[in-house]
Amino acid sequence: MISKSLINANAQVIYPVTAVMEAIAYIQRVLNNPAAAYATAVVFTDPNILIAEVGKATLISAMQYFSSTTSKKNTLFDCIVAVTAEENKADAIFSFDKFYKRKGFKLASEI
Repeated sequence: MISKSLINANAQVIYPVTAVMEAIAYIQRVLNNPAAAYATAVVFTDPNILIAEVGKATLISAMQYFSSTTSKKNTLFDCIVAVTAEENKADAIFSFDKFYKRKGFKLASEI
């Protein structure tokens, strides 16, 4: 439903490259599906898909959300998503993770 809502709204979706890599690694290692991992990687090389590059400045900014006491459920990957949303002035983050709500972000399910 959320995806359909974003499509109907003609929403621009931006994927941090780290989120793409994290998803592909999960498909390959946890789901044990290298073919699907490869196919997903191919999809994300499409020039029409917006990929946000993550460099040192983004990593440094992500540290505002990350600490030695951060829950193991909230990884540095999540912090990079938050910073990427800030950098791109995103209206919402497509996630079901309460981490983003606690940090003041709106979720895609809310728009």
